[in-house]
Amino acid sequence: MTPSAASSGPGAPGLDIPAVSVTPGGTATTSLTVRNDSDIVEAYTLEVVGDCAPWATVEPARISLYPGTSETVTITLAPPRSPEVRAGDVPLGVRVLPAEHPESVTVPETTVHVEEFHELRTEILPRRRRGWLRGRYRVAVRNEGNTPTRISFRPEQAGEELRFGFTPATLDLAPGESAETRLRVRIGKPVWFGKPAVWPFTVHTTDGAAEEQAEAGTRPTTYVRPPLEAEFVQIPVFPKWLLALLAAILALLLAWFALVRPAVRSAARQAADEVVQPRPTPGGGKNGQSPGTGTGTGTGTGTGTGKEQGGTGPGVSSGGGTGGTGTSVGGGEQSSTTIDVETSGGQDKTGSYTVPQGKVFGVTDIVVANFQGDEGVMTITFGDRKITTIALETFRNQDYHWVTPIEIPANATVTAKVTCAKPGTPATGRQAQQCHEVLNVSGVLADVAR
Repeated sequence: MTPSAASSGPGAPGLDIPAVSVTPGGTATTSLTVRNDSDIVEAYTLEVVGDCAPWATVEPARISLYPGTSETVTITLAPPRSPEVRAGDVPLGVRVLPAEHPESVTVPETTVHVEEFHELRTEILPRRRRGWLRGRYRVAVRNEGNTPTRISFRPEQAGEELRFGFTPATLDLAPGESAETRLRVRIGKPVWFGKPAVWPFTVHTTDGAAEEQAEAGTRPTTYVRPPLEAEFVQIPVFPKWLLALLAAILALLLAWFALVRPAVRSAARQAADEVVQPRPTPGGGKNGQSPGTGTGTGTGTGTGTGKEQGGTGPGVSSGGGTGGTGTSVGGGEQSSTTIDVETSGGQDKTGSYTVPQGKVFGVTDIVVANFQGDEGVMTITFGDRKITTIALETFRNQDYHWVTPIEIPANATVTAKVTCAKPGTPATGRQAQQCHEVLNVSGVLADVAR
């Protein structure tokens, strides 16, 4: 800039500063002419004052003038490219202080026009988001320019698979101000199986004021903002490990139905047969009991021929049964007796019931109770005939039934012999001190008719 000179009155310097424009980040200069109109040699100190002082300098900062002479100094303006330096007119003053006449200090002023510049700092977080159908992001924006602006956003994707939404859609920012907008990315179709699908996209930020100036041709767009790049990784609904797990479960089910289940059913059937096998059916045993199926009316007419095989069983058939002693059963009634056996661990104990004189006991049912869960062996005997031997740890309650009664003659005994290996734990939760088993015997107790 070429300064124009002006004169001052006697004893004061002639001063004038031309106006100037400057762009932040650049430099500009103007000048000031100082003239000594006094009659003595004078020295002057020059200093920039006002809002421009932090980024303005004057050279030389001190001059000496003879009477009637002048000198021009240069004022250099170098505002930084910062939001702190706002666009618009800023006053500039230079204080001129005479050394000999300090009372004649003066401050000539002018106007510095700071031009606008537009600059944005943008960031998208996170750069990668994983999800089934949607992902959420944050777009952070800071106005690094020196003038207020309105920010808008424009998404871009190679295809049309993704849908975008910004909340809020625009941001109004003062110089140096920061703000965020929330971005939601959504896709229409899920990925059920297979590998994740990667969808890259970009977000462009638009400075509204700069675009308007560029369209109007008032200033060129000198600052180009790179787009923000991000990815949405669409994960499958069913991952690979789940498919492998389902295949393994299916294989196990097929193996179960094809191999294991038949074997389990066979073992269960065999165990059931083993339980049923000990159930005796009378007919020609040691006691010589008749195999007939009498009606039990007490009027049997059996024609026993003696003690067959040493037995004493009476014939109870209304037909031609071969009774043991030729006696028959008269009228009878239902009867039941209970044998309760308690014994300590490692010991044996026997409980018994004796059939009364002149009676015969036709047993049809027995129930064995091991309510404590004891461990050991229990042997049940009718007279001199062993009915069954049971391992206690294999049951809690067991019952046996016969269609044809097992007859026990008078004075013979029903015995339950218990060998206690280890007392069990009843419902109270405390281990018992002794084994405790109960045998209930039911049937028909009838008179013996001769």
